[in-house]
Amino acid sequence: MSTTSLTTNEYNLLSTAESTAKSSAATALSTSSSSSSSSSSATAALSSLADNYTTFLTLLTTQLQNQDPSSPMSSDSFTTELVQLAGVEQQVETNTKLSSLISLNESGQLSADSALVGSQATASTTTLPLQNSSATVNYTATSGQTVAIAVSNSAGTIVKDALVTAGSGTSTWTWDGTDNSGNTLSDGAYSVAVETMDSTGTTSDVPFTVTGTITGIQTGTDDMAVQMGSASIPMSSVTNVSSTKSSTTSTTSGTTTGTTTGTTTSSSSTTGS
Repeated sequence: MSTTSLTTNEYNLLSTAESTAKSSAATALSTSSSSSSSSSSATAALSSLADNYTTFLTLLTTQLQNQDPSSPMSSDSFTTELVQLAGVEQQVETNTKLSSLISLNESGQLSADSALVGSQATASTTTLPLQNSSATVNYTATSGQTVAIAVSNSAGTIVKDALVTAGSGTSTWTWDGTDNSGNTLSDGAYSVAVETMDSTGTTSDVPFTVTGTITGIQTGTDDMAVQMGSASIPMSSVTNVSSTKSSTTSTTSGTTTGTTTGTTTSSSSTTGS
């Protein structure tokens, strides 16, 4: 979007939205790395526990084989070490069986949730799924209020921004997957931010959700996740799943403040009164 025709407040509002979108992209990247690291750590910990059990058994056997016949290990010491051995063995078995139970539960949940594939889902998340060159953001702001929307790619680069005027109730902004220069971007997971500004010039977050088509279900580190194309969104963030697997949303041309370069991609539809 060209900033030459923006007022100071509009420029500041757009800058705030862009900063928030960049922050969301950085958080998403960090969370993804952390989840992968946690999973690897848990696997390594269980493997280490099993190795310690084997080492303990080897040391105890060696100690018994090489003890002084004239001064054998006391029964108290032997019993204590056997109790410790049993404790380690129980820990290994408990962790192994717990992992199996979790896996079985996830498999059952995965099977049940697979029925959602093909449905339209709405989620409260900053992850914006671009599917078939289309992405949808639903936001709620005061009617007539100027709202800034910014979209960032996974690298934290702003690829699209827009200034729109909110309608009454819930409004919808649809992105056609082109950047600020009109270039078509590839489908995938992007980060989005929606901001507004009051009469005193103070910016604030605008509540919003994203809508997309569920293309798959997967098991996450702490939660099941729905896939919307290559975007993965925690099941706990999904607020609504439509009963129909295909729907058409009626939208009308929205109001954009300022001048955009290339194809204008913001549109707004209003529901409610």
